[in-house]
Amino acid sequence: MAGKPKLYYFNARGRMEPIWWLLAAAGVEFEEKFLESAEDLEKLRNDGYLMFQQVPMVEIDGLKLVQTRAILNYIASKYDLYGKDIKERALIDMYTEGMADLYEMILLLPSCRPEEKDAKIALIQEKTKNHYFPLSRADIQLVELLYYVEEVDSSLISSFPLLKALKTRISNLPMVKKFLKPGSPRKPPTNAKSIEEGRKISSFNKAAMEAKNMQGQYSKALQQ
Repeated sequence: MAGKPKLYYFNARGRMEPIWWLLAAAGVEFEEKFLESAEDLEKLRNDGYLMFQQVPMVEIDGLKLVQTRAILNYIASKYDLYGKDIKERALIDMYTEGMADLYEMILLLPSCRPEEKDAKIALIQEKTKNHYFPLSRADIQLVELLYYVEEVDSSLISSFPLLKALKTRISNLPMVKKFLKPGSPRKPPTNAKSIEEGRKISSFNKAAMEAKNMQGQYSKALQQ
């Protein structure tokens, strides 16, 4: 029997959040491996776990998957959440990619400068009301996005009763309901502190990798 998927990421939402949602909706239990230091990330890189030298990474079915969308596609395919044929998959991909810009704006909101925050929120509000929410979306990831939007401005979905109904229906699915309860693996909203902690780990390792590369080039030069 295959073991639980192992999820490698910082102890924050970030780009692992949609993966948690999809696994929760599929009723799949998983283990979390939090990166707590620069050394943790460096070890994954040195062990060859990170094809592109970054997380999130999910260890599942003997694979070490990186890149959020690739991970989501694999999980969706494995647990029958990706349509019945290539046409339905294309529609799901289209809806998902159509929401990517709004998702990215909200994801990056905590890291913007204070003087830019009001303008960023206003842009999110305008895009949400006039462009994104009048469209449709793959159910699970749309509901995830609704929760993000509500954290920015809880009134934004008030004029979209069908979206509110969808949010209620998906949130009441037993495994999703469990995921949303306090004490579940779901992380609190991203804040400046969690961003800074992740940045320190990443920037430290980038500097270490550059130093290692320079050392290797210097060694080669001496051997010539």
